[in-house]
Amino acid sequence: MVQPAVHCFLPPPPGAPHIPFTKHFHLHVPGVQPSSSNPAPSSLVPRTVSTQGQDSRGLIPLGDLMCLLLTLPKTHHFCPPQLSLDPLGPEWDCPLGSKDLEEEEGPWGGGSGLPPPGFFPGSWSHEVGLDCKGSPEGAEARAWTVYYYSLLQSCLQQAGLPETQDRSQVPRTGCPGAEVTLCILGSPCTFLSVLLEGGVQSPGNMLLCLSPAWLTKVPAPGQPGEAALLVSKAVSFHPGGLTFLDDFVPPRRATYFLAGLGLGPGPGREAAELARDLTCPTGASAELARLLEDRLLTRRLLAQQGDVAVPATLAFTYKPPALLRGGDASPGLRLVELNGKEGQETLVKEEVGAFLHSEALGDALQVAVKLSGWRWRGRQALRLYPRTELDPVVDTVLALLEKLEEEESVLVEAVCPPARLPFPGSPPPGPELALRICAVVCRTQGDRPLLSKVVCGVGRGDRPLRHQNSLPRTLEVALAQCGLGEASQVTDMRRRVKAAAEAALAAVLALEAGLSAEQRGGRQARTDFLGVDFVLTVAGRALTPVALELNGGLCLEACGALEGLWAAPRPGLVAEEAAAAPLVETMLRRSARYLMEGKQLLLLGAGGVSKKFVWEAARDYGLKLHLVESDPNHFASQLVQTFIHFDVTEHQRDEENARLLAELVRARGLQLDGCFSYWDDCLVLTALLCQELGLPCSPPAAMRLAKQKSRTQLHLLCRHGPPWPAPSLYAVPCCPLESEADVDKAVRQVPLPGVMKLEFGAGAVGVRLVEDAPQCHEHFSRIARDLQGEADHPGIGLGWGNAMLLMEFIEGTEHDVDLVLFGGRLLAAFVSDNGPTRLPGFTETAACMPTGLAPEQEAQLVQAAFRCCLGCGLLDGVFNVELKLTGAGPRLIEINPRMGGFYLRDWILELYGVDLLLAAAMVACGLRPALPAHPRARGHLVGIMCLVSQHLQVLSSTTSRETLQALHDQGLLRLNLLEEALVPGEYEEPYCSVACAGPSPAEARLRLLGLCQGLGIDGPHYPIAYFLSHFK
Repeated sequence: MVQPAVHCFLPPPPGAPHIPFTKHFHLHVPGVQPSSSNPAPSSLVPRTVSTQGQDSRGLIPLGDLMCLLLTLPKTHHFCPPQLSLDPLGPEWDCPLGSKDLEEEEGPWGGGSGLPPPGFFPGSWSHEVGLDCKGSPEGAEARAWTVYYYSLLQSCLQQAGLPETQDRSQVPRTGCPGAEVTLCILGSPCTFLSVLLEGGVQSPGNMLLCLSPAWLTKVPAPGQPGEAALLVSKAVSFHPGGLTFLDDFVPPRRATYFLAGLGLGPGPGREAAELARDLTCPTGASAELARLLEDRLLTRRLLAQQGDVAVPATLAFTYKPPALLRGGDASPGLRLVELNGKEGQETLVKEEVGAFLHSEALGDALQVAVKLSGWRWRGRQALRLYPRTELDPVVDTVLALLEKLEEEESVLVEAVCPPARLPFPGSPPPGPELALRICAVVCRTQGDRPLLSKVVCGVGRGDRPLRHQNSLPRTLEVALAQCGLGEASQVTDMRRRVKAAAEAALAAVLALEAGLSAEQRGGRQARTDFLGVDFVLTVAGRALTPVALELNGGLCLEACGALEGLWAAPRPGLVAEEAAAAPLVETMLRRSARYLMEGKQLLLLGAGGVSKKFVWEAARDYGLKLHLVESDPNHFASQLVQTFIHFDVTEHQRDEENARLLAELVRARGLQLDGCFSYWDDCLVLTALLCQELGLPCSPPAAMRLAKQKSRTQLHLLCRHGPPWPAPSLYAVPCCPLESEADVDKAVRQVPLPGVMKLEFGAGAVGVRLVEDAPQCHEHFSRIARDLQGEADHPGIGLGWGNAMLLMEFIEGTEHDVDLVLFGGRLLAAFVSDNGPTRLPGFTETAACMPTGLAPEQEAQLVQAAFRCCLGCGLLDGVFNVELKLTGAGPRLIEINPRMGGFYLRDWILELYGVDLLLAAAMVACGLRPALPAHPRARGHLVGIMCLVSQHLQVLSSTTSRETLQALHDQGLLRLNLLEEALVPGEYEEPYCSVACAGPSPAEARLRLLGLCQGLGIDGPHYPIAYFLSHFK
């Protein structure tokens, strides 16, 4: 007998609840009498029930088989009958033959077979151009293309959406390699929710291919072994559920590819080959699917996560893969490695006997015996036995061992006993109910998992409960039907499911991070979403979700079916975020990175310590930066492809300097894709240089107009429209000040109190509230004396001079609006709230994002910012607009024609997953930024500014830069360092921003207040509670 290697996985430490269960939650409702569906104890003769239910692909999904629930007797010492979804015996050889990917049956897997004789009720045109020129299909493949087109029309029609329009007779032209192209190859039914959401977030760029013949792989120049994916024909999706059948000449180049890799009808061998080793990001691959379909591997992976409960399991594995060898012990999981299948009777009997009597099984009365491995996905066989029956379990395990091939396993796992819930009032009549929970979780910015949606299925406990054999419903409705209707109970259950589902994806992502490109199926192959099937059981007198298996399409399809109830707009319905929304955002984010990888960009002005993120992000995105900077010793000179030392502060010579820089660029042979800047001093020079080099940018005249604050306001005051509302409604009266004489004139024209500021200033340096003429003269004289040139305060625009302006003081709350514009179209807007300033100064004190304003007020601010930018001629770029919201509506403070400063880029990236730096770089390259149409915040941030004048003592001792950085690294706060040194001065800018996150503004505010009190940032002269009072 071959001596196996045995890994013993110990139970969890004392105090940690172990969940030794596997079946779906079986609800016993008091008052239900014994019946054929609820047998009395006298009917406990073991029997076998065969279920032949199939999904739309003709297969029984793996997770669905786990939903077959048992009806247990009312006392725990009785055992339920056995169930089997495929009979054990010689006839197994037929239904459970080899199902390796290369031998897969189905239309695209090399086998033979026509699509099922599906009946799709409804009417639509069948005279459509499904043929792809240059890629003829055989009869069977053609039949599948027609089948999937009809399935799509049926799905659209049942969702109340219009029929697909055929535009293939007039091919669409585009810009291959310069536009987002999200391509899906798979069943319309499975991916409908993704397709519809993609049509909303990126109109016309979400494409469904109904046949592999519509796609072509071509070798990628300069990337050996990799290929680009071209789309010649597809169904494109647009807002409102509009779809079009399009041909593309030239073909569009995919920037993201997702293929359904299930067995049976759907992408098989050809889809797997199309997905392998692509240059573009892919959301699935056959190699990753093999790992996720290995139940033993994923169970061990989840068991090692502290937040995920899994069934107690004994596994016999034959020549296990490297990923299952060794490693840390997993609670409740015992793995026995076999190097041979013969002569294992004694070992199996000993192991099974010990497992059946172990405490790991808890109160479980039954065990299930099943197979695990890639070949057994989709079709599964299992048999249930009372825990007390050792010999039948041993015989079944030995019989299954003969079926194993290398890297496959036989599992013996605990089956959870039924949980009894106290139903309020009288229990409803009818059979007992069973509940299945499935969760979709997506990979978001920074590889962080995010629960997208939870969908449940409720059905009779005496019948199989499968994904496609139960009506989807929300968690709230499902729990209420089963007796749990209190809001606190539902909230707690959602929290538990969220934690477990996100931990499951985190485990998968951690596994993938350690795999090579070959093991993943390509350099760009990642798992971007995951379905997790749960059952509920009682642990420690609390309902706990237990993860049974991982899947992709089934849970996503269930969410789509639920959303299909409201796909067509209906009066009175509140829009809810689609399950696929985070997934589509990830598709767009990865597409943007793909489009920008290797782009050559000229950057004018490096900035200070607050812009250190630029160099890290450029490296992460694969951008090739060439820097023009006045400081020859700037640290960034060592972080770029090319460093050009050039004085960019002499703005009276901007036109001449633009020509000189253009000559330097040409002399160095730089092949630039774009040119941009985020530094105030360089914005006009950048526009002039782009004009010289023929690169995309807003016009220099627009940049000059936005850069000079009084010109901005006076120009917009004259813009009366149409269209309406005109920019003049947002502008504020002001008067430019170049001499003392101008002050007297301005006092007569501008109502006081007013605000005096530098024409070209930044960071609120020199901004002051003035209440009468003497204060105006005094402040003008002080600025004229103290801030005469760049050397007096670098980086605030003194290279343009120290001219000032007086503008009317506007009462109201202050807000920032960060915009992304392309071709004069608004692509994205992010609104944040600012706290009250320390008058008479205007240095920022506190901020909150997202805004706490009502949606209508938020929309008013966005429109005001957008219309003011357009009114100044700013059509392309990322812009920061400061406004006040008054009783009469928004009023403009100023336009910063560049990316928002301070913490704004970091916060927007954290909350929305949108990188303004990458968006600015894309616009500079003439590419439309790949942004979601309606990004939603994933939380709230509330922050406070620290000033050297107020916090020098604590910042030099207990709350040092190192202390704040350590708290940031621990996730207790978010630190944005804005200045390098603690240098006090009369005209100061904030030293740093300290923020706390929370699920609500109130919680984030309370965390920040407590933190500031503990760190000594709060004080009588810097009252944090007052600064945060606007965010209640």
